[in-house]
Amino acid sequence: MSVWLPTSPCTPEACAGHEGSTASVPRAVLRLAAAVALILLGVLGAPPAGLLPDGPRRTVVRAWSAALVRAFGIRITVHGSPGPGGGRLLVPNHISWLDIPLVAAVMPCRMLAKSDIRAWPVLGRLAGRAGTLFIERDRIRALPATVETVTGALLAGDRVTVFPEGSTWCGRAQGTFRRAAFQSALDARVPVQPVRLAYLLCDGTPAGAPAFVGDDPLTASLWRIARARGVRAEVRLLPRIPPGRYADRRDLAAAAQQAVLGASAPTLLPGLRPSGLAAQPTAPPATDKDSANRPAASVHHWVSSSPAAANSFRTPS
Repeated sequence: MSVWLPTSPCTPEACAGHEGSTASVPRAVLRLAAAVALILLGVLGAPPAGLLPDGPRRTVVRAWSAALVRAFGIRITVHGSPGPGGGRLLVPNHISWLDIPLVAAVMPCRMLAKSDIRAWPVLGRLAGRAGTLFIERDRIRALPATVETVTGALLAGDRVTVFPEGSTWCGRAQGTFRRAAFQSALDARVPVQPVRLAYLLCDGTPAGAPAFVGDDPLTASLWRIARARGVRAEVRLLPRIPPGRYADRRDLAAAAQQAVLGASAPTLLPGLRPSGLAAQPTAPPATDKDSANRPAASVHHWVSSSPAAANSFRTPS
């Protein structure tokens, strides 16, 4: 692994334990079977779904994604509204592989994912058919082409989700937002949508079971989530940062990170230090009503950087 790649200090042993009640083994097996059935249905149904008009297709994607999260016994609570259509860069914090169907259950979009996922059995094929944009994380020279690809998708009116931390964190601590992807929003002159994701227990404390961190095998993560009970996934769609509010991707990334952190500041694990935030610009809070100014010229290179009513999707735990 390249030394410049973002890393997280979170480990399965320290972060991924489940402190709540657990489901029986037969129930966990049924949950996994339901999830597998949905994934196979997604693979078979992706080609015909791709022929549908945008509205019906997004409805199908939302329903399928929500069903996949529910299959693991996880309730979904959404705060905020997706707002108008059109190109938009979504930037959530990253905790688990579950984040992908969770975001899609609320706001269908194209994902930016590491190229390794393309080789995953079944899931890789499904991701490709869903329009996922793949990035070769080990090749820094491939980054400009990735930025251009994301920019093209945004200009075409697509919503694109990027996890700017570059690695999963457990939800009790959080990484610094990397800046490169924000250049795409500047180049395409589209809004940036900060999104706060959290997996919570019944008492509101962070749930460890969904965390997919460190060298955690996917099979272990699947079984741990299937055995957990009383987990709720919370999605907060925060105020969009309009195009032109920030002319520099450093400031744009810092503003998005501050928005996500401010939505629900995580409790740090013992022994983990909070990740540093870049200096915050002194501009007023972002709203959708600001007039857009022209952003600065594109710089395609990697810089190693350091409310609305709630809606609920519910399923029995």
